[in-house]
Amino acid sequence: MLEYKFDTQLLIEGHDLDEDAINDYITENFQGDSLLAVGDDELIKIHYHTNEPWLVLAYCSTLGEIYDIVVENMERQEQGLKG
Repeated sequence: MLEYKFDTQLLIEGHDLDEDAINDYITENFQGDSLLAVGDDELIKIHYHTNEPWLVLAYCSTLGEIYDIVVENMERQEQGLKG
């Protein structure tokens, strides 16, 4: 069984985005692992394993427009099922 079951991925489009600040906020406020927050001041890609992806999505939506949202259930994928 996985500790964090949802692979959460999305893009944030906005202005004056700071990947380091976003990384720090997610790390300090949401339980999970395998965080990637990469991009520039107008577009950031987020990848995070968590059990509460809706919290990450809610936070990211305060930073700009979010899109290309993918939330996959990795436990189902381990069982050979669609995630």
